[in-house]
Amino acid sequence: MEKTFERFTLAHGSGGELTSQLLEDGVFKLLQNEYLQKRHDGAVFELSGRLAFTTDSYVVSPLFFPGGCIGDLAVNGTVNDLAMCGARPKFLSLSFILEEGFSKDEFHAILSAIREASATAGVLVVTGDTKVVERGKGDKIFINTSGIGQVHPQAQVDAGNIRPGDRILISGPVASHGMAIMSVREGLAFESQLQSDTAPVHEQVLALLDAFGSDIHFLRDPTRGGVATVLNEIARQTNLGMAITEQQIPLEGQVQSACEMLGLDPLYVANEGIFIAWVSEAVSVAALQQLQALSPPGQQAAIIGKVVTEHPGQVVLQTFIGGRRVVAMPSGEQLPRIC
Repeated sequence: MEKTFERFTLAHGSGGELTSQLLEDGVFKLLQNEYLQKRHDGAVFELSGRLAFTTDSYVVSPLFFPGGCIGDLAVNGTVNDLAMCGARPKFLSLSFILEEGFSKDEFHAILSAIREASATAGVLVVTGDTKVVERGKGDKIFINTSGIGQVHPQAQVDAGNIRPGDRILISGPVASHGMAIMSVREGLAFESQLQSDTAPVHEQVLALLDAFGSDIHFLRDPTRGGVATVLNEIARQTNLGMAITEQQIPLEGQVQSACEMLGLDPLYVANEGIFIAWVSEAVSVAALQQLQALSPPGQQAAIIGKVVTEHPGQVVLQTFIGGRRVVAMPSGEQLPRIC
């Protein structure tokens, strides 16, 4: 990108010469592919079979954090929402709302992260939009994405398939993303830096579907609100109980320390690179072994509990000391602007 300006002005959103320069030297140059290069208001492509569609917006603060930034977070978050439908991500739309005065260099770094994350996930950005708002009317940059993917032929992912006895699998350690961001906000120092877990998970999901098909009953990524919120949502939706064991929940030592320092329960902290799977009891051990055989974070995958008929609509945790407590739905946002 040529250094002809340092910060965005309202003129960059006017649709004129500066808008054209922004797109040509930034978006089109860094994210180029056969669909985007047509420079049309939409994209035309062919897909067959069942399709999955999702949309999301990203307002994370700070924009750059250990292990990622708002750019790769936007790609991975959308890719993972498609994965939770049992789909391979194929195409993304990408829209920016930029605040007047936002740094061009930071925007370039975010675009570069988007390019790298898209390449890693094997997904193409095929259309999008850019707007600039007055200074003080935004917060540097907001990103909106939509994604389309092809659903795996054996996927039957539906909360209605969950049955008593199903095992609850989690694909990796919890709370890493939220605590990486909080460590920056609060200036916490550790022996090694906390890292966000932001990453695509669709290859892990598709491998499970290849091997176990309809025995993978349901999938959900525990982003805002964390594991506790997801389990409560599904318990309420199915009117079944979720019984989980604290000792089985994977948690990095430094993440646990950070949670304790800030008085946060890791079950309520956001994640961006793991998923929860409700799996039939018959294949649960084999499914766990398959996840653990994959590259990190799958090595720390675990069965954290099961679906029960007791305490319908509730999540109950067996604690380290052998007691039991209800894990309630959070009443508010523990960590604002986390994704």
